[in-house]
Amino acid sequence: MQTRTPHLFTVRALVFSLVLLAAFVLVYPTLSSYLRQQAEVRSLRAQVAAAQARTEDLEAEKKRWDDPAYVSAQARERLGYVPKGLKPLRVVDPEHVPETAPVADDGPSSLLDSSATQPWYATLWDSVEEAGTQASDEGGAETPAAGGTQDDASNDASEDGSADG
Repeated sequence: MQTRTPHLFTVRALVFSLVLLAAFVLVYPTLSSYLRQQAEVRSLRAQVAAAQARTEDLEAEKKRWDDPAYVSAQARERLGYVPKGLKPLRVVDPEHVPETAPVADDGPSSLLDSSATQPWYATLWDSVEEAGTQASDEGGAETPAAGGTQDDASNDASEDGSADG
């Protein structure tokens, strides 16, 4: 008896794998383009739906403009129009509360009094000028004389004496 050794690949399996490979090569490009086109169609449908929703919103806004009450409300809000017989009032900044100027009891007036009406650079310059005048007023009395003080002279003499002794 003759024993047959099993072959890893038979002719039948080889032919079957070649047929599958050929089918894949032929079907893959068509299938990928089909899937790509389906994704594009979904995207375009979403864009059409968004455009239709925007059109509906614009149509609703257009219908609102047909209402005279809406038109007068928009004229008041956007343009500041006031119907005849009413007194127009305009609030420039509803968050800003005008401050009253603080009253200084004694001493020079502070820069905070005028800073509300001045731009920042003017306030800064006034601060620099005020600091310069205060430093020159205080600095004149504290500056030692050019020749030194009497304490300096006695310190120098004691140092000289200690070096000699």
